[in-house]
Amino acid sequence: MIANYVMETVYSLHHHHLTAWNHTLMGPPLLQRYADAIQRKGSPLPNCFGFIDGTVRPICRPQENQGIVYNGHKRVHGLKYQSVALPCGIIANMYRPVKGHNHDAGMLADSGLLQVLEHHAFLPTGNPMALYGDPAYPLRVHLVVPYRTAGITPQME
Repeated sequence: MIANYVMETVYSLHHHHLTAWNHTLMGPPLLQRYADAIQRKGSPLPNCFGFIDGTVRPICRPQENQGIVYNGHKRVHGLKYQSVALPCGIIANMYRPVKGHNHDAGMLADSGLLQVLEHHAFLPTGNPMALYGDPAYPLRVHLVVPYRTAGITPQME
């Protein structure tokens, strides 16, 4: 309980350092540099500048309200976080811990990250930049996801 209280207090006081758009770290020239680095590693996407994913951090099973933090997919009790990682290894955005059973797409909506991307993730030429996420995320202009395996045609492959 003490650890959770401290974590919530620190987050409430300093969350803007984790969730706000950092222009020093993600200005248009750097977004292009990140996209170029990803493309050099074999990505066919010329506008992908980073990666987004939700992760479950296991915790001890609580005595009360276990269902709130239970993640059936991972079969653990835990807290979920959403982060955006850049190719240089820096976490550019982190969204708070949420209940273990929350879905990645739900965290994305709650975090407001798509609205931030729609406002800031552009090159000086006006071309939109995008994050790459797993199929749990919705396909958007600023969010690229792979095809889901069901119904892939030979052309999609």
